[in-house]
Amino acid sequence: MIRIVTRARLARLEDAARTASEQARQTSGAANEAFGQHVRELWNVTDRAERAEATTTEVGVLVSGALAELSDAQQEMLRKDIEIRRLREELSRGPREGETVTVLLHHGEPHAVYASREAAHADTATHGYPADHVWTPCDERPAAAFTWRCEAFAYTPATNGFHRVSRSIPRALDGAA
Repeated sequence: MIRIVTRARLARLEDAARTASEQARQTSGAANEAFGQHVRELWNVTDRAERAEATTTEVGVLVSGALAELSDAQQEMLRKDIEIRRLREELSRGPREGETVTVLLHHGEPHAVYASREAAHADTATHGYPADHVWTPCDERPAAAFTWRCEAFAYTPATNGFHRVSRSIPRALDGAA
């Protein structure tokens, strides 16, 4: 088959080819622009996901630390609650016969009351008395003659009170009683 192409037909084909080429160039540019936009969005989403993952890890570490501190605080509260209950029971039962307390006297005046002599001796160390001081029983001199003096007092139910455990025994003066 032989086809005769006229100038006008050739011009129309060239014009159609230019239009198609321009349309292909515009479509390719739009596709490239859309692809670039998708790549930028993917980059932003990936960055946000990585930051969220890092934040989640940090929060996890903080929460585990807070939980450990909470557990320690709860254990301490439990120990204190047990001690408070013990002290309340001890307080509610009142003193028992023969139970002693130690009164720390400073120049004969009561300074503090302690559950034990050792606790009273330890307190004098906080007031400048040597911690390794050897305590000896007091003689018949009055309590005011001593800088620090510990006196034990025992509970007596008959009198509903505490009384000095050791009373100083007057010494015999030249055979007199």
